Amino acid sequence: MTDYPALAGFDLGAFVQSTLAEDLGGVADATRDLTATACLPADASLFAVLATREAVTLAGLSIAKLFFRALDPAAHVTPMFNDGVSVPAGTQLMHIRGNARALLAAERSALNTVQHLTGIATLTRAYVDAIAGTGATLLDTRKTLPGLRHLEKYAVRMGGGSNHRMGLWDAPMVKDNHIAAAGGVTQAVAACKRAGLANITVEVDRIDQIEAAIAAGADRLLLDNMAPPLLREAVALVAGRVPTEASGGVNLGTIRAIAETGVTYISVGRITQSAPAADIGMDYSG
Repeated sequence: MTDYPALAGFDLGAFVQSTLAEDLGGVADATRDLTATACLPADASLFAVLATREAVTLAGLSIAKLFFRALDPAAHVTPMFNDGVSVPAGTQLMHIRGNARALLAAERSALNTVQHLTGIATLTRAYVDAIAGTGATLLDTRKTLPGLRHLEKYAVRMGGGSNHRMGLWDAPMVKDNHIAAAGGVTQAVAACKRAGLANITVEVDRIDQIEAAIAAGADRLLLDNMAPPLLREAVALVAGRVPTEASGGVNLGTIRAIAETGVTYISVGRITQSAPAADIGMDYSG
């Protein structure tokens, strides 16, 4: 399913169906909702409003729409904003009108998705705002929930961040264990080059490793777990020969100082790993 072009390569239709099936006993069928089926006539209709109870940066609204339409193809679902927009508390985000059983059966799956993705986008926006004007670019990492990486990295983009590599397959990164196993940074980078790999990132955690990594042919340096004074020294030593990336120990209280050292990128695992769900709810009004 590809009516969400920003998620090219991700089977959004399968995700919607499997998520609904998880909540409905193995099949995406609204009649499997025991309570709604018992309480409501089959032809009952409802109007609902999706709204946020806190200031947020939105992500996943149009995905939420797919959950309702999956169980009621005739439902009228109107998102009021595009993803990536920041809105204040109390803002109505979506209007939904359709079969009551179907809307109730889809509600939790839709809310779980939009709350999680909007939470990531909102936290990402806070980090992006914290480094505004420094020239540094915020990156995500591979610290994502299994099966949700495409969605979570999409939410990062909606919050104004940029994506690091999608996985182990799309960009090489030589880390400390690779270096140890290969017998040194020179050997590890040379092996990557023999394999035809380009844009090789090499992780260093000490100043004395920088020249060796650059001499070996690193295209980018990951400066791991360095405090701002050491980062500043490392950036000066690199002197613009390759881009630099700071990682480790980054939070909202430290990121500005890290960005001001002159690093090119800052990668932050917690924007996907630790983002709280946004306080978004759905109210029915008949």
